[in-house]
Amino acid sequence: MGKLVIDQSKVSKDVADKLMKLCPFGGFEYDGKTLGFTAGCRVCKLCVRKGPEGVVRFLEEEISESPKINKAEWRGVAVFIEHDETKVHPVSFELIGKAQELAQKINQEVIAVLIASPEQAKDFEKQILSYGVDKLYIYAHDVFAKFLIEPYTSAMADFITKIKPNTVLYGGTALGRSFAPRVAARFKTGLTADCTVLDMKETGDLVQIRPAFGGNVMAQIITPNHRPQMATVRYKMFKKKDPVEPHGETIYMNTDNVDLSSRIKILDIHQKQKSADISEADVIVACGRIFKSEEDLALAEELARLLGGAVAVTRPLVEAGIRDAKYQIGLSGRTVSPKLIITLGVSGAVQFTAGMNSSETIISINKDPNAAIFGVSHYGIVGDVFEIVPELIKKLKAELKAERNVG
Repeated sequence: MGKLVIDQSKVSKDVADKLMKLCPFGGFEYDGKTLGFTAGCRVCKLCVRKGPEGVVRFLEEEISESPKINKAEWRGVAVFIEHDETKVHPVSFELIGKAQELAQKINQEVIAVLIASPEQAKDFEKQILSYGVDKLYIYAHDVFAKFLIEPYTSAMADFITKIKPNTVLYGGTALGRSFAPRVAARFKTGLTADCTVLDMKETGDLVQIRPAFGGNVMAQIITPNHRPQMATVRYKMFKKKDPVEPHGETIYMNTDNVDLSSRIKILDIHQKQKSADISEADVIVACGRIFKSEEDLALAEELARLLGGAVAVTRPLVEAGIRDAKYQIGLSGRTVSPKLIITLGVSGAVQFTAGMNSSETIISINKDPNAAIFGVSHYGIVGDVFEIVPELIKKLKAELKAERNVG
């Protein structure tokens, strides 16, 4: 590891202008006196190699030897079971399936941990075991009926201290994103958010892969010197496996020594009005930046209606105010896995494809034969969206009319 350092004694307006012009990522800012780095800096070292000599230097940091950890003491791939008091979140079952794949590579158990009220625990137990869990650890207490981050963290910390799982997986939900970092901080261990790929080395090191630097890099992250290893994964990123005959063991954990106190008091709960969720749609028509207005989207809306699906968009349409962010697919939007997705004029940036590449069938229409979207598509059509889609709509209407006449 290392860092870039600017020698301010060598900075002038001319030098600053040269460096700002040289950097392709907008990584510098100059206020007339001091030259600094912006969030755009990607530590590519171009400024060191080709910039004015001696102005920017790269200093290697001394890496202190990490404490040795006995990896043999940490065993099992654990999944935190998330629920909303009445049902288990489907992302937990998706993660159990992935945990089975990871655990098989190191010949270890698949573990689930459920924190809930006694009544909820009874309702959820059999369903959780039916997804192939070897051991289900349950922390049952009335205080766990509703999610409170402090007692939940204490229970999770107790589980990790006593059971010592090699890896813990959480859903990349609003709850998971607030809960997992707090647990990781307790154990001073690593946590990788929104992983798109997970793998396991023979050593038990979890390989966590996610896009970084605005999607320009696929970062491979490993935590070799700390345990447990932790990662969050978005809903619909992995396929949920079919239920099986339960074979696992249920173990109720003693909560007597778990700190159940909380400085948070729930006064009232107001349910948010539910709206259409593209994550649940079986058919999606996804629109790229060629759609410049709400009127343009009428074409996609009609195609989606004929297919019984929903319309989604890429980030530029959200930034332009054409669609709400809840309809956005990608790393900064929703992850989807429909039976069919048709992309219209979508270029295929990694930020977008990471949110939809697990779809069963991907059909893409784009003018550019070299568009990256064709690399993840099952079927590709090179051509003008505004010429092809009307023809597709015409044929769908004709087929639907013929079916009604036959009926």
